[in-house]
Amino acid sequence: MKRNVLLVVFLLFFIGGWTASVAVYKHKQDAETVEDISGLLPTKVKEIRRSSTQKDLQAWIKDAAKSEEKISIAGMQHSQGGQTYYPNSILLDMKSFNKVLDYKPRQKRITVQSGATWDDVQRYIHKDGFAIQVMQSQNIFTVGGSISVNVHGRDIRYGSLIDTVESLRLLKADGKIVNVSRKENPELFKLVNGGYGLFGVILDVTLKLAQDEWYENEVLAMDYREYTDYFKQRVKEDPNIRMHMARLSIAPDSSFFKEMYATNYRLVKNQKPTKNEPLRKDGNAVLPKALLGTSRYSEWGKKLLWKTQKSYFLKQNGKVETRNNVMRSDSEFMEYDSQNRTELLQEYFVPVDEFSSYVEDLRDILTKENLNVLNITIRYVDQDQQAVMSYAKQDMFALVWLINQEKSKIGTADTKKVVRKLIDITLDHGGSYYLPYYPFATQSQLERAYPNAQQFFELKRKYDPSEMFMNYLYKEYGDDV
Repeated sequence: MKRNVLLVVFLLFFIGGWTASVAVYKHKQDAETVEDISGLLPTKVKEIRRSSTQKDLQAWIKDAAKSEEKISIAGMQHSQGGQTYYPNSILLDMKSFNKVLDYKPRQKRITVQSGATWDDVQRYIHKDGFAIQVMQSQNIFTVGGSISVNVHGRDIRYGSLIDTVESLRLLKADGKIVNVSRKENPELFKLVNGGYGLFGVILDVTLKLAQDEWYENEVLAMDYREYTDYFKQRVKEDPNIRMHMARLSIAPDSSFFKEMYATNYRLVKNQKPTKNEPLRKDGNAVLPKALLGTSRYSEWGKKLLWKTQKSYFLKQNGKVETRNNVMRSDSEFMEYDSQNRTELLQEYFVPVDEFSSYVEDLRDILTKENLNVLNITIRYVDQDQQAVMSYAKQDMFALVWLINQEKSKIGTADTKKVVRKLIDITLDHGGSYYLPYYPFATQSQLERAYPNAQQFFELKRKYDPSEMFMNYLYKEYGDDV
């Protein structure tokens, strides 16, 4: 009996020790190898650090300056080209740096730490009937990460995110903290918004808020050749249309790059308080997830997805919802986990008046090339003359592409070949492309899309002469410029 007890004790110790060893090993692996949502650039970093205090962050930057360490900065890591990490760097995971620091309802202002998500902000301000002015279509991203890529969304009255940022505080490479706004350090303001974490750690941000409002959905099907005039005359000139989006058919049939539907979010005439309306949660994603899954692997699936999608949204005509809930789009149905394949986003901006001819050129390319496109969403963004790395050189339509490819060097090379052709066509139409995604573009394409790129990289070295803050974007395009 005694021997059995000893044997049980031994086994418990052995199992406990083995489990602890596995946990330590897993923690070590997690702390050393990181990747973004694409899964195409797994990279070993020296260390991952997390903190909820400014004191820690400042001490780490000062120590890194002394020891000549590289620093990379990450939020939700939904960028897809290594913009949030770098080989052998110390990665600062900012998600736990997420407090609300100040809130002034009368002034419609809120100050939050950079690791706060848009969901955190929405939950905080919803009770007072306020909403966010500009953010992505989904609310899962951090505020700091969104500023670093200068996002835009469905709102057509505010422009890109930089328009809604009043000020921020930045922890620089020398360990000093500075206020950054249009009046204080204005050059840094233009660089940090859309700066991809290359100029320092964004500590906290003061944002301008909007009023939460009730909108009525207005959905219309049309031919792509009608869209520009429709938008200019019926949407942009109507102040009661607050938000807008559209989709373009990628179904391999007669609708391919011809059929569209557009959704307007029109201000309801008789407004009532929104604070008692619950914030929407993700709905039942089983059917849309199944339809999207089928479209990944068959032409039949793509046809079915477009037909179902268009029919569903046309039936949403007259639906009433709040601004906050419009800005809480479902994301669960897009979750994708495959060992052999991955999904990439690409985004191209084209001047409004170029849209029809641009779509025709895209159609010509895609009927000759093999690219597994699952969705194209269209948004509008005002000209941005503030950010040094502005993607909106004039009023633009943004075409957001979802692409499925093999998770391999061959799959990436195949996608790169087609994407470079798409970028060339975009540039030929006076457009540009978005930088948070996989870096398929050549150096010359980058410089055509972003005429201020050389100035941007030179100013990076001015503010960070030791090149402490690093990521793959800078390594790919700025390191030798």
